[in-house]
Amino acid sequence: MTAGAISDRGPRRSVRPLAGVLAAVAVSLTGTRVSAIALPWFVLVTTGSATQTGLVAFCEMTPYVLVKMFTGPLVDRVGPRTVSWAADALSALAAGLIPLFHALGLLHFWLLLALVAVIGAARGPGDLAKEVMVPEAADLSRVPLERATGLSGVTERLASTVGPAAGGALVAWLGPMTGLVLNAACFALGSAVVAAVLPRGMGRAATDTTAPETADEPGYWRRFREGFTFLRGEPLLLTVIVMVGITNLIEAGFSTVLIPVWAERSGGGPAAIGLISAVSGVVAIAGSLVAAAVAHRLRRRLVFFTGFLLAGAPKFLALAFGAPMWAVLTVFAVSGFGGGFLNPILGAISFERVPRSLLGRVRALGDSLAWAGIPLGGLLAGAAVTSAGLVPVLLASGALYFLTTNLAALRPEWREMDRTRGKGRAPDTPAPVPGPEPTSS
Repeated sequence: MTAGAISDRGPRRSVRPLAGVLAAVAVSLTGTRVSAIALPWFVLVTTGSATQTGLVAFCEMTPYVLVKMFTGPLVDRVGPRTVSWAADALSALAAGLIPLFHALGLLHFWLLLALVAVIGAARGPGDLAKEVMVPEAADLSRVPLERATGLSGVTERLASTVGPAAGGALVAWLGPMTGLVLNAACFALGSAVVAAVLPRGMGRAATDTTAPETADEPGYWRRFREGFTFLRGEPLLLTVIVMVGITNLIEAGFSTVLIPVWAERSGGGPAAIGLISAVSGVVAIAGSLVAAAVAHRLRRRLVFFTGFLLAGAPKFLALAFGAPMWAVLTVFAVSGFGGGFLNPILGAISFERVPRSLLGRVRALGDSLAWAGIPLGGLLAGAAVTSAGLVPVLLASGALYFLTTNLAALRPEWREMDRTRGKGRAPDTPAPVPGPEPTSS
């Protein structure tokens, strides 16, 4: 059954499909953001090692990236709904075992690394499945795609605000294990929302509307190759992936190592981490709301690079130069507002240029390549702080961020970012690509 078949049941508009997907994203991502404060702080205060703190992040994000990369064909074939609730259920189980083993005195460091690796491996396909359901939910709810991706960005920012704020408070008052219990509960709730709340028939396996009904079902590697071939023929998407991949690597080291080390050495503790994350997130929500309301009227390229300029280097410099807390909060607020415009634009470009039948595979490859540096971010930042100190690493990271985004803006592919809008392409009609055509669409 295709998305069109579901929408033919009646003319009455319902926001339930989009609201259900966004609710699932909100609860699971909130738990992840709580864990992002609780887990590094737990490792840092129990081991005193920035390197081991980065190693935990590496062991979670490496499986995340690798598994997500290769599960695109599975999501398209099995259906994003099934993959989403099953992955979140597995994440809930693994996350719940961490505080349980800690309470029993059995949480050795190697076991912690194994459990966070399982969480990362499950989160990859779970996050991908929710992303894939956004355009279908927008169709069923009769919401414009740019507005749906904007609302998705608002949801992510809201979770990224509530999660760190709750995580910082919980860790400061009740200890890091309480945050990990909440993480497990959020994954379980996200699984239940997808399994029980989304409309019946939504999130089924992708169908190829152009292939004859008698055609053989393509195998896994053929599906994977189709996604790879299509992505290879999209210069704009590839350029976006490379630039975002570098900034993601820098951001990963910043959030998992540099900010916790700064908070410990400045005396702010986990409450300071939660406060700056909350301020940044609240203003980012405002940015995402503005993007959802007016993004279709603005020049994407100008907004996109302005957002990166605000979201990048200034926050590194604020921490490096020992700015007072009010100044740090101001810089992170400006950074959050600029960052709020980025994901809605990125999501709309991807959904517009990729045929619906290839969406799972192409998104899996693109997201995984863009996230490939994240596992190394914490590891490299931890080693760099140990050898060179916090301030030099902050300055070098800010400079690299600034150069990456500004040099990338000189590439000619970015002109296509503004041309994409308004094509009105059908969900399963491939965009014209200057290069190899996909083997099926």
